[in-house]
Amino acid sequence: MSLPLVVFLPFLVAIAAPLFAQGGRTAIAIVSSIPAIIGLAALFPHWETLAGGGVVHNSWEWLPALGISFSFRLDGLALLFALLILIIGLLIILYARYYLKKGENIGKFYALLLCFKGSMLGIVLSGNLLLMMIFWELTSLTSFLLISFWTHKQDARRGARMALAVTGGGGLALLAGILIIGNIVGSFELDAVLAAGDLIKNHAMYPVALTLILLGAFTKSAQFPFHFWLPHAMQAPTPVSAYLHSATMVKAGVFLMARLYPALAGTEQWFYMVSFTGMATLLVGAYVAMFKHDLKGLLAHSTVSHLGLITLLFGMGTELAAVAAVFHVINHATFKASLFMAAGIIDHETGTRDMRRINGLWRYMPHTATLAMVAASSMAGVPLLNGFLSKEMFFAESLQLNLPGIWAWIPPIVATLAGIFAVAYSARFVHDVFFNGKPVNLPIYPPHEPPRYMKIPVEILVFACVMVGVFPAYSVGPLLYSASAATLGGEVPDYHLAVMHGFNLPLMMSFAAFIGGLIMYSQRQKFFDFHARFKEVDEKAVFEAVVSRFVELANRFTARIENGSLQRYAVLLVGSAIVVAMVPLATMGIFVGENGLSPVDWPTAIAAAILIFCALASAFLHRGRFTSLMFLSVVGLLVALAFARFSAPDLAMTQLSVEVVTMVLLMLALFYMPSWTPLETSGTHRARDIVLALLAGGGMTLVTLAMLTQPFTSISEFFLENSKTGGGGTNVVNVILVDFRGFDTLGEITVLAIAALGIYAMLKDTALTPPPGDGEGHAWTRDAYPLMLKQIARPMLPLALMISAYIFLRGHNLPGGGFIAGLITSVALILQYIASGMVWTQDRIGIKYHNVIGLGLIFATIAGAGSFVYGYPFLTTTFDYITWPVVGKFEVASALVFDLGVYLAVIGATLLALVSIGRLSPHSAIRSPRENV
Repeated sequence: MSLPLVVFLPFLVAIAAPLFAQGGRTAIAIVSSIPAIIGLAALFPHWETLAGGGVVHNSWEWLPALGISFSFRLDGLALLFALLILIIGLLIILYARYYLKKGENIGKFYALLLCFKGSMLGIVLSGNLLLMMIFWELTSLTSFLLISFWTHKQDARRGARMALAVTGGGGLALLAGILIIGNIVGSFELDAVLAAGDLIKNHAMYPVALTLILLGAFTKSAQFPFHFWLPHAMQAPTPVSAYLHSATMVKAGVFLMARLYPALAGTEQWFYMVSFTGMATLLVGAYVAMFKHDLKGLLAHSTVSHLGLITLLFGMGTELAAVAAVFHVINHATFKASLFMAAGIIDHETGTRDMRRINGLWRYMPHTATLAMVAASSMAGVPLLNGFLSKEMFFAESLQLNLPGIWAWIPPIVATLAGIFAVAYSARFVHDVFFNGKPVNLPIYPPHEPPRYMKIPVEILVFACVMVGVFPAYSVGPLLYSASAATLGGEVPDYHLAVMHGFNLPLMMSFAAFIGGLIMYSQRQKFFDFHARFKEVDEKAVFEAVVSRFVELANRFTARIENGSLQRYAVLLVGSAIVVAMVPLATMGIFVGENGLSPVDWPTAIAAAILIFCALASAFLHRGRFTSLMFLSVVGLLVALAFARFSAPDLAMTQLSVEVVTMVLLMLALFYMPSWTPLETSGTHRARDIVLALLAGGGMTLVTLAMLTQPFTSISEFFLENSKTGGGGTNVVNVILVDFRGFDTLGEITVLAIAALGIYAMLKDTALTPPPGDGEGHAWTRDAYPLMLKQIARPMLPLALMISAYIFLRGHNLPGGGFIAGLITSVALILQYIASGMVWTQDRIGIKYHNVIGLGLIFATIAGAGSFVYGYPFLTTTFDYITWPVVGKFEVASALVFDLGVYLAVIGATLLALVSIGRLSPHSAIRSPRENV
């Protein structure tokens, strides 16, 4: 299971890394390097398998019903990206140790960087598209936190928000596209998707799926018109920028196009969407980079341009173009990471990134200048460096497109023009920074070389640029071939990695680009004057304006809808449901199915009539709250009787217990409210409400009538057949709650606990003064706790607890269970509070209900997780029979522990909520003289 280790180890170390921050930057850097070192060691043994075209799989099931598994897959393409992420990440960690200043939160920085690394590794090593989607969104979240690391800078916060909004929106589109692909193929496993290329491309939903997936890829890799977020992400610390622009974040979209290339490429839609988007991005990024004065701004826009180049190569659709794209991924990662780190060194040593001020640094920083000039030359495509080789392949493939007429000239012209701009902005980087006079008003003067070890990562990457440029076949040839084979999903066409391929048209294009770029740079002032004629658009300001406009519209809409009127909310909710349901109901036809109506006996009819009358009375008499509550209690009682009438004793007992607790809760709440509600609704509104109620009630009646009179197969047969054999109990309802649907029950008691804790948190510091008397002006009796009620309630407590225990223990085979038993216990204890007062009862119980809730959740969770020990899924129940003296043979099920958790959680949540409300009155803390008895 080496692949999960590679992915999850950075997350685990991210938890521990901040603990080493107290030991200094060196200590935390060493700890943060461990995942990369172990990851490289874990991947190394798989090289022989991958070099032979094999694939390594590590997987186990997660949610098989949804097609989701923890599936990890390693092939040549995944290995290439994993190596870039791990190796460059390791260098970034060393570089950051010297870049970050004293006093900065290095623990937070390294933890976020490790999470970001783990998220990227999850994307490239996922063997399931939905699993990949999870890691995809994690990169958006972690990059947001990294870009905004310097939270005191407004530009950093805005750049982070922009990145999250754009990439997050693209992620939603990608998720929709993945769901469509999974529906077409019938699986989300990557092997199945890649093997179903013809099926996908011939499907009617292919255009939609392709568009959505490319939206996700384009937004992540900053393709036009979504390119604007990437330059503003440079507000992050330089180590983050170097990592994000070279080997991670922006390469995720490129990786996705390469990953799904066998399944999606090869169609006209792919060609036009991908190639034209890449072409536009290539030119726009190259043009803007020329005129940026910020050193990182120039590099950021050059990144946009090079990402467009890679996208254009994938869009061309030829096999060698895909190989060239993979090759340029490697080359761009090496020279761009080294350039960003060099820019960070310059900023670190001079205090500025403005190229109009940092001139003539050669005499102060010759070592750094040499490294930066070599990396910039690689970016420009100078021979004997790696950038030259992939650029030559790009030029060659631009000549191979068989486009009709004049269109055949466009790709070579665009490629040459982009090469001219690349040489021009690379020459500007070299000349303006390291030559071109003397520094101007540097914040830090004189600048000097950085610490020795800060330059080592740059030296390693520049050395790689030279080695690949001089010895491409030996240094990177096998890895490129393996990655290309995985990208193409089959045989790789013949190609040769060599320093020179003779005098040919691509070489002439390179010369033209080189000379044209130098001429452009020599005449840069004219180009700057031309560029200055156009008003520069501040993408950040436009983005903020658009966001502000949407927020304003949302606020206006919310103000119209959410005005604090519960009546309006109910009207909108019910009215919307009626409108949505009217169309299908209108086309349903007859509402009485084949089964017809069941006969109704007189007792049932009378009870139903009383229930309807009480429900209507509760609504019509709602202004008198106590009267309305009494009618409502009758409704609850009749519902419990209805359950009993139709053979649902468990539901009847639950309903009756819930009804008692609810009535107590409402009585406590109403005690602090006026006993009479004034008439506030106009006659028009009341008429509207009556019409809506009739439409909603009539609609639900028709739907219920149609459903219950149609022949159908109930799932209940499954539970009836398997309750005893599978769950060890004859009470099917309880077996469903604690076994078949135990996960639902665990969620329900968790929600109940959260609700009770929320009530407690809201009311713990609140004190209300109750009204002096009832609604008719009568003062309350002085006897707050009547003697008769005390005498009845106290002996009832042990009896109620005994009944509760009986109901709990028999619940697996007879009506009962933890939920009902918990409610019975709660009612018995609440009666003590009502009869004897808060202080008297609390003194004798002495239990914190928070602890009861926690204990219940722990019991339920342990009962569920215990099945893991024996290799069974969560909440799998086991049971056996044991024999005791006197008692005899009886059944013991592990679900009893789970039910005990339900019992405790219900007691704790119910009592915590009710006691919190009862404690609102300041009189609850007063002990009456008779309470000492």
